[in-house]
Amino acid sequence: MEQIYKIKGMTCNGCRGHVEKTLSQVSGVLSARVDLDAAEATIESEDGIAMSVLKDALENDGGRYQIYNQEESIPESKPKEEPKGQGTGVFYCPMHCEGDKEYDAPGDCPVCGMDLVEEQNLKAIQSEKWTCPMHPEVVKDESGDCPICGMDLVPLKPSLSAEEKTYKKLMHKFWLSLGFTLPIFIIAMSEMIPNNPLYSILDQKYWNWVQLGLSIPVVFYATWMFFERAYRSIKTWNLNMFTLIGIGAGVAWLFSVFGLFFPDFFPAQFKTEMGAVHVYFEAATVILTLVLMGQVLEARAHSKTNDAVKELLKLAPNKALRVVNGDTEEVAIDSIKKGDILKVKPGDKIPVDGIITEGQSTIDESMITGEPMPVSKAVSDTVSSGTINGNQSFLMRAEKVGSETLLSQIVKMVNDASRSRAPIQKLADTVSGYFVPTVVAISLLTFAAWAIWGPEPAYVFALVNAIAVLIIACPCALGLATPMSIMVGVGKGAQNGVLIKNAESLELMDKVNVLIIDKTGTITEGKPTVEEIGVFNAENTEYSEVEVLQFIASLNSSSEHPLGEATVTYGKEKGVEILDVKQFIAVTGKGVEGTVNDLKVALGNAKMMDYAKATINKEMTKTVTALQEQGKTVSYLSVNEKVVGYVVISDKIKATSAKAIQELQAKGIAVIMLTGDNENTAKAVAETLQLSSYKAGMLPENKLEEVRKLQEQGEIVAMAGDGINDAPALAKSNVGIAMGTGTDVAIESAMITLVKGDLQGIVKARHLSDAVMKNIKQNLFFALIYNTLGVPIAAGLLYPFFGILLSPMIAALAMSFSSVSVITNALRLKSIKI
Repeated sequence: MEQIYKIKGMTCNGCRGHVEKTLSQVSGVLSARVDLDAAEATIESEDGIAMSVLKDALENDGGRYQIYNQEESIPESKPKEEPKGQGTGVFYCPMHCEGDKEYDAPGDCPVCGMDLVEEQNLKAIQSEKWTCPMHPEVVKDESGDCPICGMDLVPLKPSLSAEEKTYKKLMHKFWLSLGFTLPIFIIAMSEMIPNNPLYSILDQKYWNWVQLGLSIPVVFYATWMFFERAYRSIKTWNLNMFTLIGIGAGVAWLFSVFGLFFPDFFPAQFKTEMGAVHVYFEAATVILTLVLMGQVLEARAHSKTNDAVKELLKLAPNKALRVVNGDTEEVAIDSIKKGDILKVKPGDKIPVDGIITEGQSTIDESMITGEPMPVSKAVSDTVSSGTINGNQSFLMRAEKVGSETLLSQIVKMVNDASRSRAPIQKLADTVSGYFVPTVVAISLLTFAAWAIWGPEPAYVFALVNAIAVLIIACPCALGLATPMSIMVGVGKGAQNGVLIKNAESLELMDKVNVLIIDKTGTITEGKPTVEEIGVFNAENTEYSEVEVLQFIASLNSSSEHPLGEATVTYGKEKGVEILDVKQFIAVTGKGVEGTVNDLKVALGNAKMMDYAKATINKEMTKTVTALQEQGKTVSYLSVNEKVVGYVVISDKIKATSAKAIQELQAKGIAVIMLTGDNENTAKAVAETLQLSSYKAGMLPENKLEEVRKLQEQGEIVAMAGDGINDAPALAKSNVGIAMGTGTDVAIESAMITLVKGDLQGIVKARHLSDAVMKNIKQNLFFALIYNTLGVPIAAGLLYPFFGILLSPMIAALAMSFSSVSVITNALRLKSIKI
């Protein structure tokens, strides 16, 4: 029997998988399939499952998801409240337990129990608020007078971010916990002092009651969250580090309390010479305090992993100067509209993406390209939000505002990539899935082994070592190993003009052994210029050079190709009249055609002339070939199926292309150029750059087929391009790399975008990938070897040989620092040079 239900509350594939798993485990369910897009669950069973049973299953799993019959109407969600204070009101788990799932409020991850992290973005930075110094309840979006007392409003100081609040809360609890734990520790350790002076004040059993009293604030306030997380992890069976901490510290504390209230229950080996039961309040509280210290250090270190995003956010101005009817007014960034004219003064940050309409200056773009040298900009040049103007004023027209700006896109891409999961993370996930149950089993075996074969007091040794095993075996370091490195690495890339769309591309880039590159805009500058207009058989043709240029410029006025734009610009510079074009057609990979003054006109390569049924003779071929062998692009012009002229266009090779290709080839990467240009031009460029291989006359489908062919041979292929015709191959390749100077379609199809748009960015991407993958492997090795060695030592493996036992308190200290060390190692990526 098949039943279909509606599911509410899913936001990502992590949610989908979680709901599917929960419903599959319901008694009587044969199979459960969940569709995220349709928000539906299809459940198969023999006799049908009662709705109440399914509701209870999801409710017992934490209540984050709700199930409804198909005919039921799903209640509307309450509108999301605006975030209070700094930040976006969007939170996520730093270990990405449920993929890219987001939460609306701070708290704990329902899977691993870790504190959720707040996403950083531009909205909160740019939305400056104003308040009255006398009436703080007055908050306005802009400056002015207080409506109550008339005083000038002042900028509202931002409140603490969620990260800072978490850190301060943890610090407060840590100091309180430490304040109560130290006396407990001193009382317990005083037993090692001969003629213990404390026993002259009170008997040992009374000091045990003092320890109980001091432990209550530690257990039930400062560190109670650990027990809540442990309980939730067992209830939902998402076992994690807090499961082990809760069991270990909880057993030690409860054992001690039971020993105080019921001392006669225990045999003599559990008692001291004074008849009191051995208590472990100091072990429980010290363990919990050390774990809390680890959380504090982790919160402090974790805040530095997204420093790159914070630095990008600092680039965003919140004010701009808008020019209206010749007057200049200061406005908030979020009030700027597309088409507004803005004035940028020397030293100011450029407010939005746009085009210079008047004036010129030098722009410092190092913060988004990683290149230290300022770039000269003049009329018609583009400028980007967050970059810094030099020493001259200019006017610009706003083209992209709000979330459309380059800076906003970079921040979004960094946030998304930081929360994505690399394939190598599957190893950690697989290990973690079996880890906690295995550790609990080892702890029980440790207890049994010491109780049976251990020296007296055997049960005391058994309890202490079992607790030590639980405490030292922290899977947290294993879970953090990959996401911390990814987060820091993605941020490092963004600071150097390398934008990573997801973690998978960062991992794959390390394995790439073939790089396919386009020519125009990738190897070359993508700024073609007309060198020459030629006329075939000039003495007999009916068209002059000016008329040939007029046909070419007129036909290309309807084209969006960079080569076409170059000819139109050249025609206007020469003063030719642009004629109307009818029946315009662009033939991909060949050229364009249309009707001009009732004449059928075609412009393009030799394939285009075949398409237009125009014949190219030997003399024409000889003339054009000589130009192509110099690396120039030549397009034929035909009028009424007769080839009458040509245009010579050159596109300068980027200064960085040769060096970048040499570096990539030195790393064992074969660099292949696939271009739609002709054989002779392609050969000239390939020889100049000493490419591994090249192919000319490639249509979009040919490039796609070439990528597929290489992949079938077992190659890991990266494809770099900047045009619409590159999009299919970019999408098919293992790693698509788009030039930031290219089209939106190419950028959307790619996994990596190079802001500056040159091949040196690919070298940076490779260096970054190498460094991140090495860092992840170091983290995974450290986490795995730590647990591999730590658990046996905690179980007492060294005791028969060296008489060494690991105190649960030392285990707690080591466990806390394991996670901090993983984050610290990941932070080293901030200092690498790519």
